[in-house]
Amino acid sequence: MSKQREEVQAVVWRENQLCLLDQRVLPGREVYLEYTAVAAVAEAIGDMVVRGAPAIGITAAYGVVLAARARYAQSAVEWQTLIEADLQTLASSRPTAVNLFWAIGHMRELIATLQGDPEPALLAAAKKIHTDDIAACRRMGELGAALIERPCNILTHCNAGALATGGYGTALGVVRAGFAAGKIRHVYADETRPWMQGARLTAWEMVQENIPVTLQTEGAAAYLMKQGKIDWVIVGSDRIAANGDVANKIGTYGLAVLARHHGVKFMVVAPTSTVDMNIVRGEDIPIEQRSPEEVLFLAGQPIAAAGAAAWNPAFDVTPAALVDAIVTERGVLLAPDAGKMVAMMENA
Repeated sequence: MSKQREEVQAVVWRENQLCLLDQRVLPGREVYLEYTAVAAVAEAIGDMVVRGAPAIGITAAYGVVLAARARYAQSAVEWQTLIEADLQTLASSRPTAVNLFWAIGHMRELIATLQGDPEPALLAAAKKIHTDDIAACRRMGELGAALIERPCNILTHCNAGALATGGYGTALGVVRAGFAAGKIRHVYADETRPWMQGARLTAWEMVQENIPVTLQTEGAAAYLMKQGKIDWVIVGSDRIAANGDVANKIGTYGLAVLARHHGVKFMVVAPTSTVDMNIVRGEDIPIEQRSPEEVLFLAGQPIAAAGAAAWNPAFDVTPAALVDAIVTERGVLLAPDAGKMVAMMENA
């Protein structure tokens, strides 16, 4: 495994500012953008400079640090009141990824306890969220790989790798661990339209680490499964409901249906910060609707007939009944349901 690629991170705190790897221009260029203001951080989240639920949460935590710095400079007395507007700005950047709200809530609780300059304590908390996520990803990689009984091929959707997390990855963390253990022979990656995260990001991560990868359109997945070329579908998640229903990148639900029909196992890998026990079922998860232009245009050029409309949900929901395993840093849930979810979340 390439040590260099392990160290590539989507989110970096450097020289008292936030640096984000601009995932919109990968794999052609590796460019880090620098941020010193919370409004620009929220815009970066919405514009997909950074994406992936864990990475979004980490980014938001660092955004709170920048907000506190500015508000404390504005008023050492009223900064805790003033910063609430910044927290709301961050929260409005993307509605589905619950890690965003988890991180903001964690930082808000800390803010209420602080006196004096808040930056050191908030920065320490943000860095801990970051390092904890990396550790969780490595643990999930071990647990998920242990479910794979023999050398096999897997199919993944979107990007749930180091680029979507603090480092190492959720679904791709399982791939990394499984490949190192000789349990995964080959990765098939959906292109993942319209942002092409599979083509631009997942394939890039796999190539960097010399893990064999083949790219295909989403429409090819059923035929791959019919030919017996896929043993596991392994994906990440942006929010998991209390009953085990899973929101993930649009197209995931279709893969789960195909997997069940073809006898292919379906694994979801996500940290417990992605679990929202306040959401009873998947139908209650807010689904982000993005601009139709993302579907109607490609690289700024129109690809659809003028006058055509487009529907562009960013996520869909896979029922728990179609999920064979949910893997978190706290353990593995086979055939997840509401009771098992409660037991896992209470096992702090």
